[in-house]
Amino acid sequence: MKAGFLFALAAFFGLAHAREPRYTVMRVDTRSEDLRLFLRDEQGAPLHRLRRLDTWLKSQGKRLRFAMNAGMYEPDYAPVGLYVADGRQLAPLNLAEGEGNFYLKPNGVFLLGADGPQVVESSRYPALASGVRLATQSGPLLLQQGAIHPRFDPGSKSRQIRNGVGVDGEIAYFVISDDPVTFYEFAQYFRDTLKCSDALYLDGAISGLYAPALHRYDSGPKLGPMVGVVE
Repeated sequence: MKAGFLFALAAFFGLAHAREPRYTVMRVDTRSEDLRLFLRDEQGAPLHRLRRLDTWLKSQGKRLRFAMNAGMYEPDYAPVGLYVADGRQLAPLNLAEGEGNFYLKPNGVFLLGADGPQVVESSRYPALASGVRLATQSGPLLLQQGAIHPRFDPGSKSRQIRNGVGVDGEIAYFVISDDPVTFYEFAQYFRDTLKCSDALYLDGAISGLYAPALHRYDSGPKLGPMVGVVE
């Protein structure tokens, strides 16, 4: 398996009947791997599904190393917030107030530019926009400079399968929980295990991973933005 990928990580509490949540982590070295965002095919039709994305890339002689959903979307599958692919902004930054996870401020943007991958609070993005190759906006931020989102409750009982992205230098970690987790538990994993100082929630419940090397072919609802590594 390529060194840029980590397998599912598991850990256990001291008590035999209690187990920490498990996660699958895709480690991407942005200096050497071709990370891209996807939404529509060349005809403008939404790609919708991870497996269809793989089929579409194969028709172009390319191979999908992995992919997952990459942000929240409207009923027509358009991104709720900022979406930049191949250096072109296709949806604007959204700084509005609203209901739901996307609007749980602070929210943020994952971007890849000349300075490598970053996760930043959304209002900081315009100052960094020049030369950005890809960017997706979502919310809430899981971590901001090492601090867990102030609205996350350590005692929450609300658990979902969740996915997100964190950064450490030139490395981007794309993570999906294999067990339902709370926001707080998810943020802790990025901070304490992956040692990320900044991380962004991408979505929950609909989250899926396509990773042939791991024999992982998640299917589920139709998706909007997707992110993946292409070879």
